[in-house]
Amino acid sequence: MTDPTEAVNAAMEAEFRLLDPAVRSSPELLAELFHPDYQEFGSSGRVWDRDSIIAVLTARDAPAPRPITTSRMQGVQLAPDVVHLTFDTESGTHCAHRSSLWRLTGGRWLLYFHQGTRFSDGGGTGSD
Repeated sequence: MTDPTEAVNAAMEAEFRLLDPAVRSSPELLAELFHPDYQEFGSSGRVWDRDSIIAVLTARDAPAPRPITTSRMQGVQLAPDVVHLTFDTESGTHCAHRSSLWRLTGGRWLLYFHQGTRFSDGGGTGSD
């Protein structure tokens, strides 16, 4: 079994790589991080798969990727090959709670599922 700390750290490193504007603008680099069965429930409410998210992030008319600030990232290893990360992001005026499932596939941690939920700054840590 993979050491939980090592697995969580590897998933966090992959998540930070995915948030890098240089990676987000490269179809090849993105493809290295997304699982073939990837699915996302975006903060916009839209559902994405691997091909559609890569296409929208790297489209010629897409705005240049903006820096994304992360906070409160933490993770837990759910199984030998699954890590769950939660964190918040801020990009311009857009704040979102994030949840990512990373799967160890072929010796690499790949993003299998992601969900983002928008929140207003200052209102993101209370209970519902």
